[in-house]
Amino acid sequence: MRLPPKKWLLTSLVLLSRLSHAQGGPPFRTDDPETPGNKHWEINFGFIGDRNPAAGAYQIPDFDINYGLGDRIQLKYEIPIAIEETRPQPATPAEPGTPAEPAEPGQVIGGLGESLLGIKWRFYEHHPGDPTIHNRFGTGLLGAFGHKSTEPAAASGDSPGAADSPEQLVNLSISTYPQLFLDNPTRSVPRGLVAPGPSFFLPLEVNARIGPIRLDGEVGYNFGNHAVPQSWSRGLLVGHEFTDSTEAYLELYDSQDANRIPPGQGTGQFATGESKQRETTLGLGGRQALNKAKTLNLLLMGGRSFQTVSASNNQPSWIAYVGLQVLLGPK
Repeated sequence: MRLPPKKWLLTSLVLLSRLSHAQGGPPFRTDDPETPGNKHWEINFGFIGDRNPAAGAYQIPDFDINYGLGDRIQLKYEIPIAIEETRPQPATPAEPGTPAEPAEPGQVIGGLGESLLGIKWRFYEHHPGDPTIHNRFGTGLLGAFGHKSTEPAAASGDSPGAADSPEQLVNLSISTYPQLFLDNPTRSVPRGLVAPGPSFFLPLEVNARIGPIRLDGEVGYNFGNHAVPQSWSRGLLVGHEFTDSTEAYLELYDSQDANRIPPGQGTGQFATGESKQRETTLGLGGRQALNKAKTLNLLLMGGRSFQTVSASNNQPSWIAYVGLQVLLGPK
């Protein structure tokens, strides 16, 4: 029986929209503990795609707005213009024990996607030579209220546009990044453009430096609802910062349903009753500064599933992110 990959692609694009500065975050699916820095803005304009032979889901563009509240907290609001494409599929003959599948016409629909509200907290960071525990936990909020920090704000790598990258002073950091997905007051849900909300995503991020290699890992759980399965997401980034302006990473990302929603509880293209779904991708991407201050950056990422790709499963034949990142705030 043919599964509706368009349903999974739409859900995958919700996950993809979780795509911050340095290492993880845009243009990658895996996020990281980095934050913009106190009173700094990070704004990403991304064109995102996820497609297999049967369907495609796109955000053109995705508006991702982040603000640094202190040196360790990031506030986030994200909203895309979403497009869902279903490609025509021929009828499938009946097999023993399964009914025949009728032909499906193609269609393209677009509109406003989901709103995403998030707050990231880097609660632990370690500097080379420091004790493992002492003075490594905190909120970084003193700087947000005009108090002078006992350590340089740049020590956490959160000073966009700094001439000499101080990010090397942190060799391990850990954060959590709760995110809430909400439907907007439009007809996007009944039209099958976005999944019924709300849903809640709770991840944990870790990054580290081992010599010239940068590592970033994220594990998160998506708490679905009556129409969206709960799911696990896991990501790993491995790469190198060639200069203060150029960095490249290889990403392995996996998303897998944790439960199955019984039939008759969903709406539109998100009708429930399908088996558990999974998407596993391998991507290559990076960032390139476009100006001397490194406040305007080009974001690029491309990849695909390394599993078998067909019209009957949810594995994408390609994924992509192309965008610009703008960093604003005090010098």
